[in-house]
Amino acid sequence: MDQEKRQIFVYNKDPKSLGFLRDFFDDNDSYEARYFTNVGELRKSTRHTPPYALLAGAPKCLDRINMDGDAPPIIAMVSSDLSDGMRSVVENNLDYYVLSPYVKEDLAHKLNLICKNNECFESLYREKEDLEAVVDLSYKLTSTLDPEEVLFLTVRRIGEIIPVSRCSILSVNFDNDKTAKVVSTFESHSIKHLSLDIKNYPEIEQALKTKESVVIKDAMTDPLMESVRKTIEPIGIKSIAVIPILFRSEVIGTLFLRTTINEHNFTEREIKLCQRIAEASALSLNNAFLFEKIQSERAELKKLAITDFLTGMYNVRYFYHRLKDEFSRSQRYDVPLSCLMFDIDHFKRINDNYGHRAGDMVLREFATVLNKFVRKSDVLARYGGEEFIILLPHTTPEGAFAEAGRLADLIRKHKFKGLKADERITISTGIATYPDDRIDSKDSLISYADDALLKAKNSGRNRIEVA
Repeated sequence: MDQEKRQIFVYNKDPKSLGFLRDFFDDNDSYEARYFTNVGELRKSTRHTPPYALLAGAPKCLDRINMDGDAPPIIAMVSSDLSDGMRSVVENNLDYYVLSPYVKEDLAHKLNLICKNNECFESLYREKEDLEAVVDLSYKLTSTLDPEEVLFLTVRRIGEIIPVSRCSILSVNFDNDKTAKVVSTFESHSIKHLSLDIKNYPEIEQALKTKESVVIKDAMTDPLMESVRKTIEPIGIKSIAVIPILFRSEVIGTLFLRTTINEHNFTEREIKLCQRIAEASALSLNNAFLFEKIQSERAELKKLAITDFLTGMYNVRYFYHRLKDEFSRSQRYDVPLSCLMFDIDHFKRINDNYGHRAGDMVLREFATVLNKFVRKSDVLARYGGEEFIILLPHTTPEGAFAEAGRLADLIRKHKFKGLKADERITISTGIATYPDDRIDSKDSLISYADDALLKAKNSGRNRIEVA
């Protein structure tokens, strides 16, 4: 128990005062005294191991000490000369003193006051540190709209302040209240976008339901964790804290903190700090979520604008956009540019025999085969109905013919789902290539490919014609 006692330094040469002090500390379970007779040794020990308080005789001992600004709280012991002793107390700007004849209760009271004041200062200092952390985080959060950066800044700051084994931010799936998603964690940038089944996390479920913080001091004994205790026991989880992040009274996410068996329980101060961080980050997190959603929707709209709905490949609008660039590049550098236009032979018969739904399925499967066929530099698009088109940069007429033959053979051998086992699909293809004396524009390149396709169809289909 002695190591838990608060240490008090004593510098007093008055025998009567020393006798009182020895009696006081011998009977006291909260404090222990260390006595000094040399000022130099006192100062050295104070710098090395600051005591909880210093007891010194007034005025002679106080005048000799002359401690610097880092001195511990001093209790002056005014013995014989009351006038000189109190003058020394005032001149040394001391808050605490005891008067002779000394009373144990009086000294105990002064030490208790110092104890309370120290705790108050420590609390204020921690409060100041916490507020600085919140202000610093708020400043950083408002400096970026990058969702991943905002989220990671939040969890990293908490992980720096509170010793935890896990600190994550979860987003709530409003379309499905049975799941939550890990969107950021201080452990690793790679641990994100993991879906959690909330029924396996009763603490998260409780926080979402009540919109209040849930603190589990001991996961092995808390009734709330009874349904999942066998699952979490091998992991060694000790304490859990779930702090809702509210925006306009709605839960947009939660802070999720966890400690293991060897770590401490969450203190009231740490929970309060997390709540402040949640409040400070709510607007930034909401903005980040909205920004991410807008960016995702914008990308999706952009994709829809250039994509054919049925087949998922590029549409004619995007094809002509790329055709303009590729034709200009071909003219500028005098390199060949070929165009393959083809359609599915007798596709109307598929619709008539199997129905339009089956026909759509064939078109989607046809597009899948084409996507595997084309090179990265090629531009593949659905031209309309069952007609498709491929732009082949740096490809001569001979190369385009070889590619068309390879494609026709691939389609002819492929077994399409929904069709009879012995039924196969064939295509008719028209090819046009620049440079050609007749082709002077991107539109004429398409026209000649279209003319070649028409010739292939009129010649019996399942053919390749070159303009």
